Amino acid sequence: MNSATENNRHKEKMIKRKAVQDAEVASKTIAAKGLLIVHTGPGKGKSTAAFGLALRALGQGWKVGVVQFIKGAFETGERRVFARFGEQMVWRTMGEGFTWETQDRERDVAAARAAWATALDMMADADIRLLVLDELNIALRYDYLPLDEVLAALRARRPDLHVVVTGRNAKAELVAAADLVTEMAAVKHHFAAGVKAQAGIEF
Repeated sequence: MNSATENNRHKEKMIKRKAVQDAEVASKTIAAKGLLIVHTGPGKGKSTAAFGLALRALGQGWKVGVVQFIKGAFETGERRVFARFGEQMVWRTMGEGFTWETQDRERDVAAARAAWATALDMMADADIRLLVLDELNIALRYDYLPLDEVLAALRARRPDLHVVVTGRNAKAELVAAADLVTEMAAVKHHFAAGVKAQAGIEF
């Protein structure tokens, strides 16, 4: 097959593809909607994806909020870089570290309740357009927070607020309530080969 024939076939194929794509886009009638987004699954990248979305929102001039439910107050690369955005970014690390480190359920529940109160305050802030609830799924998995209460607040959020929830083992009810759910699959991880968490990659 000569290059001219190949190019023509490719062009015809793309013309058909464009027509299908244009029709699909034209069928959408909702111009804007605050989304409930869930990043879950056993694979790496849930919080990373959420922070990438936060960076995109900041680039659009939005005010962004982050509440970290489980992760402790140790310094991370994302926390340092987001601090450069000043008042455009509201960052609250409310966890005390992984649950197997604290080994104290009452303390973990108290920390989760404090983090959820902070999240509710941010949801009420009309200037915040995107709110990341990092590792909220873990707090729900261990019943540190009442699922019904969390779902009711998320459903009652104002129409223009986007909320991203991260963490493994998202509850089925949260998945059902969400507008967008991505499950990160664990295909291969360097930790299994003995590589420790590295600055700039894991934190």
